[in-house]
Amino acid sequence: MRDSYQSKESNMCGICGWIDFDRDLGSPDARRELADMTATMAYRGPDDEGTWIDGPAALGHRRLAVIDIQGGRQPMTHQEDGQPTLVLVYGGETYNYRELRQRLVDLGHRFDTSSDTEVVLHVHREWGRQDPCTAVSELNGMFAYALWDTAKRELLLIRDRLGIKPLYYYPTKNGVLFGSEPKAILANSLAERAMGAEGLRRALCSSSFADPYNTVFRGMREVRPGHIVRVTRDGIQQMSYWQLTDSGHTDDVPTTVRRVRELLEDTIQRQLIADVPLCTLLSGGLDSSAMTALAARFSDERIRSFAVDFVGYTDNFIPDPARPTPDGPYVQEVAKYVSTDHTDITLSAHELMDSNVRAATLHARDLPLTMGDFDSSLYLLFRAIRQHSTVALSGEAADELFGGYRFFHDPSYVQADTFPWIEDSDDIARRSLDPGLVEKLDLPGYLDDQYRTALAEVPALTGPASADPHERRMREVFYLFLTRYLRTLLDRKDRMSMALGLEVRVPFCDHRLVEYVFGTPWAHKTFDGREKSLLRAATADLLPLSVVQRVKSAYPIIQDATYDRMLRTRFTALLNDRNAAVAPLLSVDRSRALLDATDNLRGLEQILTLQDFLTDYNVSLTI
Repeated sequence: MRDSYQSKESNMCGICGWIDFDRDLGSPDARRELADMTATMAYRGPDDEGTWIDGPAALGHRRLAVIDIQGGRQPMTHQEDGQPTLVLVYGGETYNYRELRQRLVDLGHRFDTSSDTEVVLHVHREWGRQDPCTAVSELNGMFAYALWDTAKRELLLIRDRLGIKPLYYYPTKNGVLFGSEPKAILANSLAERAMGAEGLRRALCSSSFADPYNTVFRGMREVRPGHIVRVTRDGIQQMSYWQLTDSGHTDDVPTTVRRVRELLEDTIQRQLIADVPLCTLLSGGLDSSAMTALAARFSDERIRSFAVDFVGYTDNFIPDPARPTPDGPYVQEVAKYVSTDHTDITLSAHELMDSNVRAATLHARDLPLTMGDFDSSLYLLFRAIRQHSTVALSGEAADELFGGYRFFHDPSYVQADTFPWIEDSDDIARRSLDPGLVEKLDLPGYLDDQYRTALAEVPALTGPASADPHERRMREVFYLFLTRYLRTLLDRKDRMSMALGLEVRVPFCDHRLVEYVFGTPWAHKTFDGREKSLLRAATADLLPLSVVQRVKSAYPIIQDATYDRMLRTRFTALLNDRNAAVAPLLSVDRSRALLDATDNLRGLEQILTLQDFLTDYNVSLTI
């Protein structure tokens, strides 16, 4: 058994900074602005804060500390001849930092702390002098960080391969602002709180999961997953250090199943390393159950598990195509089978609609990208978990990686000339808009542009599979899910968890596993005639038969009519408020007709959230 409580410095933190090549940021006013930016990241790092300012560079950091309180403090510098040469603000986890540390020691490097942050600094010192992509490619983990080179006067903004941790930047006349979240950037007076047509399109199409960039503010950008943004006096340059490629998979099915199991075991063991209480998120589905079972196998401590539930959900469950069975009975069976210390977090409609909770989820996201009770329930689940644990493992990405959604298996979705999941999207929010605005925004055209852009990125197939049209299409579908759909889910999970100082790790996002499974043929992924064939075969020995055979059931939504009644009441009040910030965008008559004609009100949450966003963030619309 592997001990899950091993000494490690945690870096689930918030970072921010400001580069101005024509200004000394050591002035009192600039220091005050940096302090304001850093303060916005307090809940991402509630235990400590630090800043570093020298000439044109000002970096801020908030830390969620676990051990090595002094040694792991940030910003962290690499010194040569008593002078700082590299300055780092880092958020995330580098899971292979011990192996990297040993390699660096063998090359003559000396370390002053036990933190992975210092390892990242030395990795760049050793392998990143000529090409930073070479250095970043050495890292296995989830991370977003900024590295300032004092001699080159160069800033690097770096984000992990799958986009697990967020990172934003805002070009200015003489440099850049950056932060883990938009709120850090908005705290600086140089950043404009404005949303143009492009931002509004993103906000209104958020439920479509089509646009990979999670920013609606004009001028603000997101560091793309697997990319480095280099900032110098000469301008801003993007570099890709990782992307999905065709691996030319040649392993047969039994070999592939064994390799998937090996990668999962290695990844789970790496991600169990923590010096704080750790738990798993358990839904009773194949993904979370397999992850929990492996965690239990490799931990010397009894694993804690948590599940979300709703008042009366199991007893009054109504099946639908996405949720054929309730989670509760399967959760209990897995918890007993694996012997976890399990807790159900049971929520009510009133808790989900609580104004303070909804304000907290909006503030966590900084964006009007609501997922309704999905966000509220996840936030409340994490709030309850945080009373017991600081780290949680989640099964996110298994469906996108192994083919779990029904969209992968229904030809009408697969062959649709758009994102496969778009046909399932509810556009009730868009149908409540002013007709003139709808025509101007051309949301169908916008979504089609996003789709065509994504298709153009898909790596070409190699070998015999390249001649199979269905194989080519399935590779496109997997690419769309991994680079568009998944990013929205990862962003949601990061924001809701970090708003409460909870670190959520996602083992299925290990890039080695993603690379290997992405390259496997569709016939391998469905060799037993089911969804997620490879994952099922690789982990069936760990689980009760009922879970092995269970059909995919999506994240639960509340089925209490009270929730819809409360939504109807809120939206009616909004329509009656002529001074509402969102009012100029709406057709009141169309909205009232929709309100009266449909029982599915979830899409209207987009409009309610957009109203709250425009008001709370004092956003000016420039359409």
